[in-house]
Amino acid sequence: MTRATYTVAILTSLGCWSSRSLAAQEQQRLTSDSHFIQYGVSFVAENVVWAGDVCPVTDAATPCVLGSGFGATIRLGYRSRSPWYFGGAYEFSHHDSSNLLRLAILQQLRAEGRYYFDQETRLTPYASGALGAMIYGNEWGAKSGGPSASLGVGLEYQADASVVVGLGLSWRTLVFRNWTDTESPGIVRRADRYFGFGLGHLIALELTLEVRNPLPRW
Repeated sequence: MTRATYTVAILTSLGCWSSRSLAAQEQQRLTSDSHFIQYGVSFVAENVVWAGDVCPVTDAATPCVLGSGFGATIRLGYRSRSPWYFGGAYEFSHHDSSNLLRLAILQQLRAEGRYYFDQETRLTPYASGALGAMIYGNEWGAKSGGPSASLGVGLEYQADASVVVGLGLSWRTLVFRNWTDTESPGIVRRADRYFGFGLGHLIALELTLEVRNPLPRW
C-alpha cells in the first residue's frame, strides 16, 4: 500500500471520528437544552420501621394501629435543563391497623426534589428529598395528621424518548398529632410524647412509571 493510500485512510478515519464527535456533542447540547413536564404514577410499599410514639412499645397489650401497607402515588413536576427535578406528589396507602380501623388509609401530600448525577446515560441515579403533610384515619378520614419529611435514592431508566421507569427507596419521618383512640380496648392516647406530637418512621419502596413532555426552548 502506497503512502498516499495510507494518508487517505488516516484522513478518512479522522473524518469519521470527527463526525461522530460532533454528533455526540450535538446530542449532548440538545439534551442539555431540553426541559420537560414530567408526570406519572408509582406503586409503593410503605414499611413501618418504628411506630413507637403511635404504638407504644411499653404497653404490649395495646394493639398497634399503624402497620405496613401498600398504595399508589400520583406525580407532576418540572425536569429542568440542569440535573434538578421539582414537583408535587399525592400518595395514598392502605395499612394494617390490627383490625382497629375498617380501612386504615395514610394520605400524603409532598413537595419533592431530585438531583440526577448523570444526564448522559439511559440509566441515571438520583438523590431525592421531600417535605409535606399527611393525615391518617379510617376510610379517608383523619384521626391524626401533621408534617412529614423524607430522604431517598433511586434509579431512573429512559425506556424511550418520552417514557422513564424507575425504582426509589426513601426514609420517611411522619409527625402525628396526638389523638384519643376509642377503638382500642379501653381509652388510649396515641402519639403523645413531644408536646402533643409523636413520630413514626417508614421505609418506602417505589416502582415508578413517568412520561416526559418537552417544553419550548425559552
